[in-house]
Parts: sequence; structure tokens; C-alpha cells
Amino acid sequence: MKVLNIGSMNLDYVYRVDHIVQPGETISSEGMNIFLGGKGINQSIALAKAGAEVYHGGMIGEDGEAFLDACKEYGVHSRYICRIEGKTGHTIIQIDKEAQNCILLYGGANQKLTHEYIDGVLSHFQDGDILLLQNEVNDIAYMVDQAYEKGMQIALNPSPFDDRLKDVDMDKISIFLLNEIEGGQITGLTDPEEIFEEMCRRFPKAKIVLTLGKDGAVYGEQGKRYEQPIFPVQAVDTTAAGDTFTGYFLAGLVEGMPIEKILEMSAKASSIAVTREGAVPSIPYRKEVQEALQQ
Repeated sequence: MKVLNIGSMNLDYVYRVDHIVQPGETISSEGMNIFLGGKGINQSIALAKAGAEVYHGGMIGEDGEAFLDACKEYGVHSRYICRIEGKTGHTIIQIDKEAQNCILLYGGANQKLTHEYIDGVLSHFQDGDILLLQNEVNDIAYMVDQAYEKGMQIALNPSPFDDRLKDVDMDKISIFLLNEIEGGQITGLTDPEEIFEEMCRRFPKAKIVLTLGKDGAVYGEQGKRYEQPIFPVQAVDTTAAGDTFTGYFLAGLVEGMPIEKILEMSAKASSIAVTREGAVPSIPYRKEVQEALQQ
């Protein structure tokens, strides 16, 4: 079983602020760093650091060489990353003193995928392989349809949630990995328990992973339910928490680990990630997670 992630690659411009800037307000930042990010590459690197073999696909611009270097460094297959003219996607991220963040996203090369490119990449994968998708690149609906025809398992992290996802046939999704905000946007509900129950009812053949912030995570599949509490830590930067959880969860599935162990490992990995700055640099390696679980 191979994992293909056709996802975003963003240069993250991260600003430390006292509080998230309000409309009409001008404030000074207390610090600024540039990191590699984007939900796509974050999740691919999390998969690789968790020990899975992962192939990353997507577009970078003329300023995106660092992503190829990162793939080589972390063990992500980069043969399906395509360089095009123009700018790589980027974000402007504010992080306040409580470690909360807000993110402004510019799509850039992430929005330049073509059907020809998608078909070419998918031709190297087959029945049973996993296609991981987020919503920071274009043509999500087309990728879902084409991968479904090939018999691939489709894992969707519907973030950021917008009208483009309304074109996606959600009945073709094998694995949903989402937080309570995204779950609410899909179901129209606000109570986390009701969101979870509705996702399980609406998509009875899918695996449902709903993360709940400080309340941990809950997993459902064919009437079975598993709950995973958080590991309390002092958070510094929550940017890559969800991406870390997603990568470790899928790595556990590929290995055939019991769901309880997968959830525990994913939660511990996320708890380590939030104690560090940046997206890619904050994601722990599998050995770190295993050692932390033994303490």
C-alpha cells in the first residue's frame, strides 16, 4: 500500500504578536520567522517522520526549491512535485501570546494543478493505495473522482472548508480527518457529539476521525467508537497540530496498528509538535514519540 499526497506547499511567514490584529488596527510584531509549511507538505513530512513511505505531489513556483530539499531531508518522495513559473504559495501567520493563530493564505502555484498533471501522477498508483487530500490546492473534486475510479482509498482533510468542497462527492471518501469546525461546516451542527454522530450516520462506510482540541479526539467506524484524550502540555505554536495527527494516524493505518494505539500515538505526536515553533520543524520523529509514550 502506497500513500500519495497531492497537497499544498507554502512558505509560512510567521509573526509573533501580543494579540491577533483587529480590523482597522496596526500593531508591531515581536518577532518574525520563515518556515516551510502548507497542510500538504506538513502531512507528508508527518507521514515520513512517522515511518511511512509517502509520495508528495503538487506545484511549486520559482522560489520553491526549499521544498525539494526538505523532501530529501525527511524522506518524502518528490518525483511528482512539478515546478512552474510564478510564485509558490505562501501564508502570513499571526501567533499570539496564548499560542493561538490566524492564517492568511495565498494559493500561488498550489492553484495551478491541471487534469493532465493529475492523471499523470495517478497513473502510477493503483487499487488499495491511499490518496490524501486537503483543500489548499485546486481540482479536489476531479482528484476524488479519478482516484475513486482506480479503487484508491481517499483520505480527506477538508481544510480550509469552502464552496469548492461542495463539488466533492463525499460518499467517495474512505477516511475523514477533520476538526469540530470543519465537521460543523459539513453537517450544519455545532455540538461536537452531534457532529460526530451525524458524520457516522451520513458516511457509514467511512472512517471518521474528529479532533476536538483540548477534548482530544474521537474515532468512528461501522458502529465502533474510540475516544482519545489529549496529553496536556504548555503549547507554544499549534499550527501543525492537526497535520501531525493526520500524518501519524495514516501511518498507523498503513502499518495495520490497532486503532487505540494509532490514536494514542497520534495524540502524543501532536502534543510534542505544539511545544515547538513552526510547522515542519515542530513535527516529531517516530522514535521521539515512542520514547515519550514510555515515560
